[in-house]
Amino acid sequence: MNDLGRAMLLSVHPRFATAILAGSKTVEVRRQRVAAPPGTSVLLYATAPTMALVGMARIAAVHVASPREIWADHGARTGITRREYDTYMSGATQASGITLEGPVVFDEPVPLKALRAGGIFHPPQSYRYLTSEDLRQMSTAVASSPLRGLLGDLIPA
Repeated sequence: MNDLGRAMLLSVHPRFATAILAGSKTVEVRRQRVAAPPGTSVLLYATAPTMALVGMARIAAVHVASPREIWADHGARTGITRREYDTYMSGATQASGITLEGPVVFDEPVPLKALRAGGIFHPPQSYRYLTSEDLRQMSTAVASSPLRGLLGDLIPA
């Protein structure tokens, strides 16, 4: 999996998932502090109307600073306008810029219905760390997909 045995599930709007997987959006921003080391695997869940796991990437770096500093350092790579950013960050005193690398597009997205069939699955509003049990359930949900191997690789032995 990674050095600390963690993976992250990141919920993003479909337009951002597409941009991340195409490599045109390399920084995802969040209003809260993200404490994940470089190398952490990130599963991308595209929110409504897609509602599916669509791909994955790896964290290259996390920069935590004021919203102003995050925009100054990463704004051009966020895939959003300054106005969208300012609206999203309104009232925030701290922000995270998550630099992503190595995007992998899943040949077949895994719909929410299939993920829930493997157990209790709730996509996060923003992000959450996945436990070994979460990954096992997700792997079971995609038993007939090549994605099973990718998820299986994330589960610690």
